Amino acid sequence: MFTSAKRIEEKTGRFGRGRFEYLQALVTEFQDTHKQESKEQILANLANFAYDPINYGYLRQLNVIDLFIDMLTESNDKLVQFGIGGLCNLCLDKENRAIIMANDGLSLITNCLSSDNEETVINAISTLYYLVCPETKSEILIESIIEYMKRYALSSNARIGNLAKVFLQDHCHETASTQGHINK
Repeated sequence: MFTSAKRIEEKTGRFGRGRFEYLQALVTEFQDTHKQESKEQILANLANFAYDPINYGYLRQLNVIDLFIDMLTESNDKLVQFGIGGLCNLCLDKENRAIIMANDGLSLITNCLSSDNEETVINAISTLYYLVCPETKSEILIESIIEYMKRYALSSNARIGNLAKVFLQDHCHETASTQGHINK
């Protein structure tokens, strides 16, 4: 559910910890803790905050988008899952998309397509779907990504199969069973 600035102030009060300070505390706690379970929980919380556009400016200011991107290289499956989930939640925003694309996010998101974790794959497909726009189309609608989508469109996993089919239908002149050309 999206939040308004007025609602945030009502929840925290005039002298309570503001949203920025709360997010900053989460980032600091993430950086300071050495417990994997705590890191997973904090990153999941940050990914949930990434869903609401009112938090985008704060998350950019705190470099959380870079944190999400960095998590895609972790060996811990949960950290990767929550990192890609966070990117998926905020990638529709033009500024956030630019940060993701400028910081090697595309190649790391594409790597998530080969994960054994269903949620990671679903979020990777969704993130790629949302990242496609006139400025990024030529970088995303490439043969290797389209091949992943064709394979996933045939998946027995309905969630993955349906997402891949929608990706192909909306972004390409092809379905899982036909050859075609990229929409330009």
